[in-house]
Amino acid sequence: MDGFINLLKPVGPTSFQAISNVKRITGEKKVGHTGTLDPGASGVLPVCLGRATKLSQIVTDSRKVYRAEITFGIVTDTQDSYGEIISSRPVHIEEEKIKELLKEFEGTIRQIPPMYSAIKQGGRKLYELARKGVEVKRKPRDIEIYGIVLKKYIPPDKAIIQIECSKGTYVRTICHDLGTKSGFGAIMSSLVRISTGGFSLDKAVTIEELREAATQGNLYRFVLPIDYPLQHISKVYVRKDSLKFALNGNRLFAHNLTEDISRFYNGQKLRLYDGQTIIGIGQYNDDTQNSYIRIQKLLTNAGAAGSINK
Repeated sequence: MDGFINLLKPVGPTSFQAISNVKRITGEKKVGHTGTLDPGASGVLPVCLGRATKLSQIVTDSRKVYRAEITFGIVTDTQDSYGEIISSRPVHIEEEKIKELLKEFEGTIRQIPPMYSAIKQGGRKLYELARKGVEVKRKPRDIEIYGIVLKKYIPPDKAIIQIECSKGTYVRTICHDLGTKSGFGAIMSSLVRISTGGFSLDKAVTIEELREAATQGNLYRFVLPIDYPLQHISKVYVRKDSLKFALNGNRLFAHNLTEDISRFYNGQKLRLYDGQTIIGIGQYNDDTQNSYIRIQKLLTNAGAAGSINK
């Protein structure tokens, strides 16, 4: 079984537990996810099946959209509502103040990862150290906030914000830092991932729906094509007589393809197809001598074309 399932992860289970459930339901041995959601978070968790696992990094690297609830006046060691309370105070923060502070988080910013995270330092995961009461200095990382807006103000101390951000962004740290700038402190009191890599919340499916579909024998209606998260990448069709040549990883020139490739720009990623079947991803290289497409990732192998979406 090759493709993706747009899974709706509920609050409670870990991402690993959610994937294990999908593995049991589908019977597919090769299953992976594309970006972890904490147990206390819910929302879109794209699951890759079979050959689609080769594309997991592409989805992981894509932009994400989250909706988070912030509660001001509380600080915890985990920066969310599941940690030990460090401080607490009554607060009344104004709506305009929140809007003003959010502007400081737009664009490229430096973020210090929280101690309660899976980032490794010195060969140990930070959360393992944090659970032992050890805090280490963490290097700030550049992240990109493409958009951050106040969706709802809930006086006197709560707000719901929506963030579109790059991979590696810790939304609870955004909430924590926002609280620090406000002078009151704050935690992320809930989090929902709205979308990632072309997978959206409104089209997500629950574990219960997957189980029911499997029982009825129509699980495939929830399995999206392997090229589903690649719709933003242009298509190029390989000539039948050059198919084996392509599947052996060779560079593809104009005579290997069914169309003119001069319209593409240098470095552009392209989807490579055999008819309606995707066979891989390449990159266009505009050489002064001869332009060509360099194969970057094959999604099938020589002699296997035509079977990838079946």
